[in-house]
Amino acid sequence: MINQDFKSMLSGKSKIRELSEFATALGQKIGYENVFDYSLGNPSVPVIDKYNEKIIELHSSLDSMSLHGYSPSLGNTAVREKVAVSLNKRFGTAYKTEHIFMTSGAAGAIAHAARCVTKPGDDVITFAPYFPEYQQYINRTGARLKVVPANTENFEINFSELDKMISPNVQAVLINTPNNPSGIAYSEQTIIKLCDYLRQKQEEYKHDIFIISDEPYREIAFDGKKIPYIANYYDNTLTCYSFSKSLSLPGERIGYIAVNPKATDADIIAVICGQISRGIGHNCPASSVQQAVAECLYETSDLSVYEKNMNLIYDELVKLGFEVIRPGGTFYIFPKALEEDANAFCDKAKNYNLILVPSDSFGVKGYFRMAYCIDTEKVERSFEALEKFVKEEYGVDIKD
Repeated sequence: MINQDFKSMLSGKSKIRELSEFATALGQKIGYENVFDYSLGNPSVPVIDKYNEKIIELHSSLDSMSLHGYSPSLGNTAVREKVAVSLNKRFGTAYKTEHIFMTSGAAGAIAHAARCVTKPGDDVITFAPYFPEYQQYINRTGARLKVVPANTENFEINFSELDKMISPNVQAVLINTPNNPSGIAYSEQTIIKLCDYLRQKQEEYKHDIFIISDEPYREIAFDGKKIPYIANYYDNTLTCYSFSKSLSLPGERIGYIAVNPKATDADIIAVICGQISRGIGHNCPASSVQQAVAECLYETSDLSVYEKNMNLIYDELVKLGFEVIRPGGTFYIFPKALEEDANAFCDKAKNYNLILVPSDSFGVKGYFRMAYCIDTEKVERSFEALEKFVKEEYGVDIKD
């Protein structure tokens, strides 16, 4: 018989994917250039030439076994070493090869990290707003995801609510900064406060509490800011990274876990992840992709378009009277809807060919997410539709 648990998921598909499919279908009718699709966080800038050139070089020069054969279960050893060296140079850390585990993107990294530091029945805390797939990543391990309500004043961590929800059953805290969906980058003050708090709780509960730091957007930061590297503030940190955003490689599914050398059992956590792979059917990402990204560790695609788009959209939303917090990074913005029911708001927007994602699945009601990883020209053209939408549906007076 078909697994009824997974079968039941068919009626609760990802809202983001559902809206992206709607946008694609609408585009087939009216031309996708006329659909203002802010649904899916699919990086829009090209991958750097160096990556493509390296892929071509590898396929032209390596023998079949070196190019297409299995890499070691923890990932290509030379690639792991290069990742460790690059992190040490960039962040002043002390990683060694044994602290790096190659994964199929940040999702694969979180899947391994969660299993490594929890067992069925344990709790993992995260903070709203949060990426909806965290529910699947954590709950499918047998652990339970507990979501701390949002601090809607600034979308930093809600410490008063955290204090109500933490318990000795919490084994890990899953954070994401810069954050999907809010675009907020946690301040250094917030990070220090969280780390101090968790150290106190470790001492009180007499067991480790790990931070699982989901960091695929750390290179997309605005206004000249640098994103604090979480592992520099807290010993028990497992850094989960993806090259999907920094190098525009989402389809290649390539990332890693970096185990803080100061963490408990740091020298064996990557090895444990290799054993976890046996149980979830993951045996490291593609060999050639690992080798290619290893030559691009100090570079990114041209990410400047995301800040340009953010500034345009933020200014437009403010002009139209939306309550919105200025993002510190990513390619997302998270305004408050013009009515309490964000789903109704986003459904009305569809009539104007605007595809917006309601906030309910992100753990907050009454907001919506715009993923602005699209061409700037299309962002600018979308404003006419946005202005028409809010004027006709909500009586917003458009001022020049």
